[in-house]
Amino acid sequence: MTAPDFVVAIPARYAASRLPGKPLRLIGGEPMVLHVARRALAAGAREAWVATDDLRIAEALQGSGVQVAMTSPDHASGTDRLAECSRIAGWADDTIVVNLQGDEPFAPADGIACVARTVADSDAGIATLATPIDDIDTLLDPNAVKVVRAANGDTLMFSRAPLPWPRDAFAKQASEKTRDAMPPGGHWLRHIGIYGYRASALRAFAALPAGVLERIESLEQLRALEAGWRIAVTLAPSPFPPGVDTPDDLARAERLWQDMERAGRNG
Repeated sequence: MTAPDFVVAIPARYAASRLPGKPLRLIGGEPMVLHVARRALAAGAREAWVATDDLRIAEALQGSGVQVAMTSPDHASGTDRLAECSRIAGWADDTIVVNLQGDEPFAPADGIACVARTVADSDAGIATLATPIDDIDTLLDPNAVKVVRAANGDTLMFSRAPLPWPRDAFAKQASEKTRDAMPPGGHWLRHIGIYGYRASALRAFAALPAGVLERIESLEQLRALEAGWRIAVTLAPSPFPPGVDTPDDLARAERLWQDMERAGRNG
C-alpha cells in the first residue's frame, strides 16, 4: 500500500546530556541527522525538514536537499520545536506530518510511511507505532514504554510500568522468587516513539498544558490522552533498531552501518 502525501519533521537539538552534539556525531563519516533525513526521504516524504536551534546543524545539512527551520532555543520539547517548524514551513492544516526523532539513523522506511498512512486512515488526533514485547527484561524496563490498545486500535494507556499487569502470574513468580521469564498468556506492546499528526493537530497539541499523568510518568504523549484525544496505534511493519543516546549506542550504530555497507557491496 502506498503512503499518502506527507512531510517528515526531525527535531535536532545540539545539547544532549549523555551525548553532546548528538545530531552531528558521525556514522559512516556523515552526521547522524543526515542519515535520519535520508530515511525520511526514502520513505516517500514530499519534504524532510530538520528543526534546530543551532547553526552548526544547519550548516551540516547544506546541499543535502533537506530543509532547515531555525527554531527558538527555549522549547521544552521536540513537539514544541516542530510546532514552530510547521509555522515556518507554512504547512496547511491538513498536511500529514511525521515526527521522526533525530537519533533514529536506521528507522525503516516502511515504518515511517506506515505512520503517515495511519494518520490518513484515522480521524484520531495522533498516530504512532508499537511492536510486541517478547522478553522479560524489556517488559520490566522503565525506559521501554508500554502501550495498551483498545479493540479499535486506539490507545488506552502509555506507561513505563508493565501494563497490563499480569496479577496472578506475577504473584506466582514472586512466591517462587523467580521473575526471569515472560508471564504466560500475556500480550504486551512496546511503544515506538514516532508520531504522525495533521499539522493543525500538531500545533494544537503543542499548545495544550502539561498534564498530571505526563508529569508523573515523564511521557509527553499522556498529555493528549488526559485531554481526551484519540491516539491511533498500528503495529510496526519492520523492527526499529534502537536509537542513539550514548557513546556506546553510537559505536553500535557505526558497526551496524559498516555491516550494512558490506552487505550492500556483497549483495
